[in-house]
Amino acid sequence: MQTVVITGVAQGLGRALAEEFIAQGHRVVGCDVDREAIEALQHQHPFPHSFATVDISDAAQVDRWVIQWIAELPPDLLINNAGVMHPLGPLWEIPAELCDRTFDVNLGGTVNLLRAALPAMVARGQGMVVNLSARWGRVGAAGAAPFCASKWAIEGLTQALAQDLPAGMGAVTLSPGAVNTQALATIHGAAKAGTYIDPQPWAAQAVPYLLSLNPKLSGQALTFTALRSPQCSDR
Repeated sequence: MQTVVITGVAQGLGRALAEEFIAQGHRVVGCDVDREAIEALQHQHPFPHSFATVDISDAAQVDRWVIQWIAELPPDLLINNAGVMHPLGPLWEIPAELCDRTFDVNLGGTVNLLRAALPAMVARGQGMVVNLSARWGRVGAAGAAPFCASKWAIEGLTQALAQDLPAGMGAVTLSPGAVNTQALATIHGAAKAGTYIDPQPWAAQAVPYLLSLNPKLSGQALTFTALRSPQCSDR
């Protein structure tokens, strides 16, 4: 049994990943800002799994959360999944508060969790970090400047982090491809988003891949595009 830490577990990829890791026999520690969803998850998946209401953009909240479990449950796999997407538009038309929130969650939240959890992971000398990125973290897109910038920053952060980590540990970015999530619906609309694979079958294919990641891959920008057929998988 491995211990997997996942942010943003209330819905979408985070929820699907949490459910799939649990189904495959692993221990999950997760957080989200959605209190009702977190309470439902904890009721559905009691100890040894642990779910908490945390705003990852708040470093103090993250520190308080991590200190509750890090000593007994040092993660084998830490997945920075939580993120937000703003409605598309030219940069000068996107409100400042949406720009700030995008950076605070997508980049700041990732940094907050890494700073809180890595000391124990480094002391243990093992563990993989997976920072969720996106195609728009590697290729710019009209109307998505704040989101693109936040994910490009994740790519740079991860490459630098990979060089900081000791032998036996690693950090990678992972682009999940196009998945039918609320974030994708924000970009393309619900009808078009619905033509892509749902989070649950994506996670069913992605979890074995995530568990196979090792320090030799550290620093790489990975992409996992799941196939719609549940009988097939693709790495």
